Amino acid sequence: MEKTGYQKNWNLDEIFQGGSKSDEFLIHLKRLEILVQDLQRCVNSFTTPLATNEAANLLKIVEDIGEFRIHLSQANSFITCLFAENTKDQEVASLRGKVAQLVSRFEKEISKVKKVLANTKQDIWEGLIEAKELEDYRFILNEWRENTVMHLADEEQNLIADLMADGYHAWGHFYTALVGSINVKVQVEGEEKNLSVGQAINLRSHPNEEVRKESHHALESIWKEKEELFAKILNHIAGFRLQVYKKSGVKSVLEVPLKENRLKEETMNAMWSVVSKYKKPFSNYLNRKAEMMGNSSMKAYNFWAPINNSVKKIGYDEAAELIINHFTQFGPELEAFVKQAFHEAWIEAEDRANKSAVPFCAGFPLTGESRVFMTFGGTLLNVLTLVHELGHAFHNYAMKSVNGLNKSYPMSMAETASTFSEMIIFDAALKKAKSKEEKLIILDEKLKRSVMNFMNIHSRFLFEQRFYEERKEGIVSSSRLNQLMEDAIYESYNGSLEQPSNYSWVWTPHYYMTKSPFYNFPYTFGYLFALSIFAKAKEKGKEFEKDYLNLLRDSGSMIAEDLVMKHLGEDITSEEFWEKGMALCVKDAEEYMKLTSSNATE
Repeated sequence: MEKTGYQKNWNLDEIFQGGSKSDEFLIHLKRLEILVQDLQRCVNSFTTPLATNEAANLLKIVEDIGEFRIHLSQANSFITCLFAENTKDQEVASLRGKVAQLVSRFEKEISKVKKVLANTKQDIWEGLIEAKELEDYRFILNEWRENTVMHLADEEQNLIADLMADGYHAWGHFYTALVGSINVKVQVEGEEKNLSVGQAINLRSHPNEEVRKESHHALESIWKEKEELFAKILNHIAGFRLQVYKKSGVKSVLEVPLKENRLKEETMNAMWSVVSKYKKPFSNYLNRKAEMMGNSSMKAYNFWAPINNSVKKIGYDEAAELIINHFTQFGPELEAFVKQAFHEAWIEAEDRANKSAVPFCAGFPLTGESRVFMTFGGTLLNVLTLVHELGHAFHNYAMKSVNGLNKSYPMSMAETASTFSEMIIFDAALKKAKSKEEKLIILDEKLKRSVMNFMNIHSRFLFEQRFYEERKEGIVSSSRLNQLMEDAIYESYNGSLEQPSNYSWVWTPHYYMTKSPFYNFPYTFGYLFALSIFAKAKEKGKEFEKDYLNLLRDSGSMIAEDLVMKHLGEDITSEEFWEKGMALCVKDAEEYMKLTSSNATE
């Protein structure tokens, strides 16, 4: 393929020129300081509404909050990008501290507003919220009022907000910095390489089993060496969270994440019930793949292995063209978006040391852009990671016209957009597959995702749920964390994974995300939901893009159950809904078993 010369390094100067020494960014921080002071003055003069004609006062508050949130998101995303591209940059820590203080002050003002709304008499509220000028904000304002915890005094809420910056959130930042500072020595085909955690993890899909095994054991050795330190970090994050829950009257550790994801517990339970019923097809897949590799069962370090060791490397330019071509088939807006992302250097993909290990997408709502971060190593897995993050970026694009207060969508819906993008690539690739071998390679990648969502993510959910119950009674030791992880993996994988990493609790960053407790079930939700809407997309063709964009735009202003009913006419509290998505995954597993049976032919 002809080289097109797509840049592997993102362009952050278009956001704020100068990186961590950016004068433009310092000006932005000063602007944030002015905005938060204006917001504080506005909130201090905001009293409990006593009449239904006071909508104008509430509107002013809402608009100020929306404007500040957009500017704050711009700053947070920039800091996140700076740290990810160079974990050794000492300037970033100082800037992150300044932003964290602004976040703390902002959260305190939000808490005050929520308290005022919660104190408003019901009859006054019902009249107030129906005002025409508040029409676009009804959902979020009702959500704030209904979810506000009244158990804490203002002084207690302010104290907690202050302590979070240097306590709770600081532990999460420390975890990220610690992982970013780790160097992993791995023998790669006779040559010792000094790699970042992200680079070492990328070797899990290396065609050479010895390299995969070496990388796996090198990482396990590091986690074992540092397990006590990671156990302290995890215990402190969980302990802080549990104390806040206790003071706030939150009885279940799932209450907050379910509210944040705008999901009913019965929806989550229905989903997990279906997942638990369909372990066997995916255990069969794992056993068959292990058998094809000459093993009696699937070894953990072989899970991401390509089924064909001779699979060629994919160049970055080739990957970009493949993604653009396949996205073009979906609709004109997705086509224009992905071309802009590649041509305007929105993607950081270079394979180098000192980068963060975690792929992500950062939205910049003030300028209507996104930036995608990953380490591209030339595998199909890397291509799919890139597609996944571009899906998040397209979600940001879809919400460009949405006001600042309604731009914030739950994690469950974020994972829907990313997974949907993966389905576009998988579907196009399967249609173009010319041989049994090509079909198997694609099916294998699809099934890896099913296993990740129905087995790996399930193990994360089970582990976190059980860990938090034990943490209520005191510190949980590293050895106990290992045992909890081992038990969760055995149960979720139906006993079909050999030599699993009991240190998954160490290297899975989601446990340490202080802004997102239980960041596990949203992945499975997004995966199965994406399969359902993808089926509808195939029925309608390019006309579906409009419906898809509308669904994404609504994702910040509706609960999931109402959103799905509005756009799909489906009840997601029922197991029947989840069975539909699961049926497509089971079909993949059955097709894989058929193509790899001794009777299979080309």
